[in-house]
Amino acid sequence: MTPDHCGARPCPSPNHGPRRGGAVPDLIVLHHTGMPDCADARARLCDAGTQVSAHYLVSEAGEVWQLVAEARRAWHAGAGCWGAVRDVNSHSIGIELANPGDRPFPEPQMAALERLLADVMMRRGIPAARVIAHADMAPGRKSDPGARFDWRRLALSGLSVWPQNTIPGGAFLSHARAFGYTADVDEAALLAAFRLRFRPWASGPADATDTALAADLARRFPVDRTAPDT
Repeated sequence: MTPDHCGARPCPSPNHGPRRGGAVPDLIVLHHTGMPDCADARARLCDAGTQVSAHYLVSEAGEVWQLVAEARRAWHAGAGCWGAVRDVNSHSIGIELANPGDRPFPEPQMAALERLLADVMMRRGIPAARVIAHADMAPGRKSDPGARFDWRRLALSGLSVWPQNTIPGGAFLSHARAFGYTADVDEAALLAAFRLRFRPWASGPADATDTALAADLARRFPVDRTAPDT
């Protein structure tokens, strides 16, 4: 396999198939592996018996491994949706970050991720608003890449989005769904996923800050519709 991203090391996984319905990737989904180290994660993602994979795996030291060609459908997302997209695997590039889930992401790993994201987004024409967490598309079922992941850092580099605290209007749930979160889960699960990404220290019921942040995201980055990317 010739890697799509220059600098990526090939480590082919057998766990992939064709993208369904002629889909092309217009989402990037970020994960953490939840395993002790990169070697264990790479072995699992390349084991035919697990039936899981991702397109890329980024080690703690900043090594980038390509496991599945971008043209193929990797098996990383599972059940869930983002906006109108129900088959997330067919519409996305999956990136796994080697991290057990209970520690910060090292600088070499974050720098390598930034380079990888910039490359994939440029080549695929994927906007920053469509770089999401596994938890975003599967609230209540998944929590990765978790509360230790620095989403604001990505947003400052134009590789994701970050909300502004504006004057709220309307209801948190409707704004969050307009941004892309599914209507298939209850408000508590959706709020937990939203806070995991944007307010991991917050607790209790949805408050005015949650509503204001969700309203800003819905206004600037409404899913499946055009909006000013500002």
